[in-house]
Amino acid sequence: MKNREVAKLLYDIADLLEIRGEMIFKIRAYRRAAQAVEAMPTDVGEAWKQGKLDSIPGVGRGIAEKIDEYLKKGRLKYLDELKKGLPPGFADMLAIEGVGPKKVKLFYEKLGIKNLEQLEKAAKSGKLRKIPSLKEKTEQNIIRSIEASKKRGGRMLLGHALTLSDEIIKEMKKCKDIRRIDAAGSLRRMKETIGDIDILVSSEKPDSVIKFFTKMSMVARVIATGPTKASVNLFNGIQVDLRALPEKEYGSALLYFTGSKEHNIEMRKIAISRRLKLSEYGLFRGKKFLAGRTEQDVYRCLGMDYIEPEMRENRGELEAAKKHKLPGLIGYGDIKGDLHVHTKWSDGSNTVEEMANAAGKMGYEYICISDHIGKLAIARAMDKKRVEQQSREIEKVRKKADIQILQGGEIDIGLDGKFAVSDAVLRKLDIVTASLHSGLKGDGTQRVLSAMENPNVDIIGHPSGRLIDRRDGVRLDITKITEKAAETNTVLEINSQPERLDLNDVNTKAAIDAGCFLAVNTDAHSIADLRYMRIGVATARRGWAPKSSIINSYPLEKMRKMLKN
Repeated sequence: MKNREVAKLLYDIADLLEIRGEMIFKIRAYRRAAQAVEAMPTDVGEAWKQGKLDSIPGVGRGIAEKIDEYLKKGRLKYLDELKKGLPPGFADMLAIEGVGPKKVKLFYEKLGIKNLEQLEKAAKSGKLRKIPSLKEKTEQNIIRSIEASKKRGGRMLLGHALTLSDEIIKEMKKCKDIRRIDAAGSLRRMKETIGDIDILVSSEKPDSVIKFFTKMSMVARVIATGPTKASVNLFNGIQVDLRALPEKEYGSALLYFTGSKEHNIEMRKIAISRRLKLSEYGLFRGKKFLAGRTEQDVYRCLGMDYIEPEMRENRGELEAAKKHKLPGLIGYGDIKGDLHVHTKWSDGSNTVEEMANAAGKMGYEYICISDHIGKLAIARAMDKKRVEQQSREIEKVRKKADIQILQGGEIDIGLDGKFAVSDAVLRKLDIVTASLHSGLKGDGTQRVLSAMENPNVDIIGHPSGRLIDRRDGVRLDITKITEKAAETNTVLEINSQPERLDLNDVNTKAAIDAGCFLAVNTDAHSIADLRYMRIGVATARRGWAPKSSIINSYPLEKMRKMLKN
């Protein structure tokens, strides 16, 4: 799907228009169009092929023509023209959290700052706070954001990498000379951020596969080619490496190129202890080939159970595999409902009915509408009156929906651990999710513990409040959190938003070990976001979570009995 790529194009245009001081209605038009494309449940590329771009809400004829040009040529003349006369470093500054078009323009006009390096130097020398409208706190936040950006180092979020990988594999499967094809590397292990994308194929005609790969429409530049491998850059700048292998070696190569490095090192040590040799070409005794056609064959020959890719981080999985004590992980098809989605009642893009119908089409048994309630103005949080109005709408949709619809709510945990919502309102909700949305730079342990003490709180949403490689979120004493969750029967959420994945894999493992129940939710703000359940489940699997620990893997009535409320 090209939705995020096209949405980014439109967001970039809006930012550049704002920097250039264009009329606000024009800027808003591009942002609305970007949001509409981003929220599409289907591929914008398909709408383009069918000549239906102008049927997308907010995409008029002019914007449709620009999307058409971009999808045809891989670039847009209008965007290039907007960039003319502006320092090339503006785009890098806009990528920093907390630095929008207005600030970029302000930095340029007041201090002549043209790029990220100059911005960092000005911030560290205390020059930004001298601009009347800025404060020392803003300056410190920018320094932290720049450091986080350096740490990120060009890596992309798992959710975005998976979408891209799926598109590549779908295209590659059109090549008749491919027998098997898989993503490898950290993408196959479902790490939260990905560098390059690695693709493995088995084929008897590798030259044909390489040629097909390098000629794909999404390829911008061929970096290198050889008899069995090639590397390319896509139009979005991502590098993709492809290796073509004989069927006999495919399993051992997939094992090797999936990693992790630490897992592979230990695997080779185990092989050596048995006087065997393990490499990407297979498992050997002397020159005799023992295994390599499948990964399962390799593990079996080494006396171990098969280890799922998500677990291969050398965190005890090899010892468990030797003792035949690996957990049965939650499966990607085991989720029966999403317990945290938003609608137009707060900060979502779709109606209750639209979200419910989309969830039903995914095969879910139930969905919980969890719009913001309280005083979180930025999220259009509902008051008591609007909660009651929403309840009446949900009841109407229930009568014609093919899916069970619960009314929940997401409430903000205040700095004192309290809520701006009465218990009387919370008691009427099917599921209450309490989350941190502010004060995210200190220790949040006590705030979360206080929230769990409330008998109406069923779930702690995205517990740390982190945004991957953008902000760390609050510090949490995970031992105290998991102990209190188990004691109070409060469910901890694995939030499936690509920039959150919170709980992370390590804290998920800690929660499982403490006997906590978890919920894997998407925190969807649009129909398109519902697809992120896959990466939330992946995070649960990386944390060794069995199906029995995930409450929304159970049928509705059993799930409800597991809740505190």
